[in-house]
Order: sequence, then structure tokens, then C-alpha cells
Amino acid sequence: MPGKKIFSFSFALIALLFSCTVLHAQDKKYIPLGHSKLKDTIVAAPADTANEKDIIDVISSVFVKADKNAKVDSIGTKPVISILPAFGYTLQTSLAATISGNIAFRTALKARISTITVNPAYTEKKQIIIPLLASIWTRDNQFNIISDLRYFKYPQSTFGLGSHSNIANENPLDYSFFRINETVLRNVGGNFFAGLGYIFDDRWNMQEKGQLNGGVSDYEKYGPIKRAISTGLTVNALFDSRDNSINPARGFYTAITYRDNFTFLGSTTPWRSLIIDIRKYYHLPGNSDNVFAIWSYNWLILNGRPAYLDLPSTANDQNFTTGRGYIQGRFRGAQMMYLEGEYRFKITRNGLLGGVMFVNGQSFSAAPGSGLQAVQPGYGPGLRIKLNKVSKTNIAIDYGFGRQGSRGLFINVGEVF
Repeated sequence: MPGKKIFSFSFALIALLFSCTVLHAQDKKYIPLGHSKLKDTIVAAPADTANEKDIIDVISSVFVKADKNAKVDSIGTKPVISILPAFGYTLQTSLAATISGNIAFRTALKARISTITVNPAYTEKKQIIIPLLASIWTRDNQFNIISDLRYFKYPQSTFGLGSHSNIANENPLDYSFFRINETVLRNVGGNFFAGLGYIFDDRWNMQEKGQLNGGVSDYEKYGPIKRAISTGLTVNALFDSRDNSINPARGFYTAITYRDNFTFLGSTTPWRSLIIDIRKYYHLPGNSDNVFAIWSYNWLILNGRPAYLDLPSTANDQNFTTGRGYIQGRFRGAQMMYLEGEYRFKITRNGLLGGVMFVNGQSFSAAPGSGLQAVQPGYGPGLRIKLNKVSKTNIAIDYGFGRQGSRGLFINVGEVF
């Protein structure tokens, strides 16, 4: 039965968290726009940044005379701002201009770090992409208010349902998308938080071009509609012991989100989903600054029949970062299981440059009620450039490879996970 396959796969993922597995693979060139990712917790104390360098230091060394008495900064109530204007190119967007930025601050000296990230982009094809994420902590750290606001006018190809889908079945879709997602978490002891949220997703003007090879698309078979609204309540649980959520070096993170969409609130159809997000960070070797990070991301439709574009898919997690090596939306289905490992290491002693090696695997079912299919692997190297040594924000530049000739450049402000 599909349910048994899902749970057996989940146990396999948990087992893999305690081992190191190398996957080998070989779709389409893709250079996605950068997306920032910041959340909460603690960052480096002043002593930790005394011998480090970032891009601002490099620029200052050229244009500004060094001040031997200058103080090393740390995040306080005064905002620390990181901004990266950039140009990108993808087959979907052509030339694109984007600004990836984040703001980190504390509402009080002993409060956890609050963050706001925004990444507006405009493309040569007149596409508009505006995501805004915020995580605000109250002065006593008892409440965390999380906001996720998005507006997209953005075509996205789909390739069919399930991880057996073929790159030759590309089907360009077009739609507009708007999201409001507000969550309030309350501390219930130590690093554990729980709370409720409200989510509203609206997709309209949905239309397909049709499979480029002339076949009948899974989008057509599934049941195309012009507009789909999914709105309802979320129940959230979070455990976060990371030392730094922007660039973790140690600790454990688990977030569980149960979502229930109701027709009486305006949903086109009722459906329920569950997301389980698990991350663990180790120093490796133990006495070094190098980090081995593991990420398990599992996205399940529990019941109901969501609109096609509401189904779990590659790189459609909150920060658009799953599945490096594949184009966004490459795999899609009612169940998604995902596991990734990454080794992070310094290249320069001052921390200005670093590197990573990553490997991931993703498995999808097809339509609701079907079982999980083959694991599709991705892997590749990456470069890290220190954008801000106080918040430990890096510019992440990765080149990923996947199956069926898939490869491409992936740019992010902040670590992928």
C-alpha cells in the first residue's frame, strides 16, 4: 500500500541521517534567481569576528584607511543590512535583475535575532517575482511571529507526475500567484516552540502550452483549472538548538507543519498536508571549523486532491532550495521525500572564501493514492563568499548536476539549509 511505502521510506531517511551515502547521477541548464534565507537564533560574539574578513572589509581596504582602534561589531538592536544587487539568466526568465537582501536585528539586547529578507526580481520576459520573509522575536523570546508574503507572475515548466517523469515531456505553464502566510509560535520550554498559523494561496490565469513533444500532459490528465485557492489553518511545532540559523555550525532543527484547507474559508477543494523538516549540523573533524550538515525534507498530501500546482515539487519548499541539480518543478507528486548532505569548509583562514560539496536524493509519487517512485540524485560543488561576517551571511554559488543531463548554477544569499 502507498502509506506503507511512505513510512518505510521515512525510516530509511532517518537511518541515512546517521550514515554518509554518496549518490551518483548525471535535465536542463538552470540558473535560478538568488533567494535569501534567515530566521532567528544566536550569531557570533565580537571575538569570533576579530580575525575574519568579508566583502565590506575587502572594499574598505581599498578605499578607506584602516582604523586600528575600530571595534568589531555584533548584532544588536541596530539593524545589520546585507544587500546584493545582481543579474542572472535562465531559460525561463532570460536576463533578470534582482536584489537579494536581508536585515538582522534584535528587539532587545537579549532577544533572539529577528530577520527580514526580500528578493524582488524583474526579467527580460516581463516576469515579476517578489518574495518577502520575516521572522520577528519579541523582547522576551516568548513569541516568534513569522511572515511569508509572495507575489509571482512567473511561467514554470512541468514535466509530469512522479520521479519517473521524463525531461522530454516538458510542458510550459503560466500563472500568477499570491500568498499570505502568518504564523505565531510560543515558547513552551527550552528550544521547543508551538503555535498556529493562517495561510492563503491564490493561483489564477493558469494555462498550459502543452507538451513540447506533442504528447498529452499529466497536467491535462490531472484536471486543469483556471484558478485555484487554497486557504486554511496550520498547526506548527519547532525545535531549534542551532547556534546560528543564518549559517549553522552545530545544533539540531526540526519543524513540523500540518495544514488543513477548508472550503468554508474559500478553498477550491479541501485537502490536508504535512511537512516534516529535519536538519542536523556537526563539526567534522570535531576540532575544526568545517561542518557536515544533513537535511531531510518530507512533504506529504494526507488526503484530498489539491490543484496540480499545489502538489509538492522540486525547489518549491519555503526557500526554493531543494533539489540542486534540477530545474524548479522538475519532479512533482502527491508525496515528496528528500534527503541532502553537505560538507562545508574554509578555503581562506580569514573566512572570506569557503567551499562546499553536496549530494541529494528526492523521491516522488504521482497522483494522490499512488506509491513513491525511484530516488533521483543530484550532486555538485559550491563556493562561499562572506557577505557579512557579523551575521555570518555568505553568498552561496553552487553548480549542481542531476540525471538526464540536468545541470546548472544555483545562487543563494545565505546557506541552502
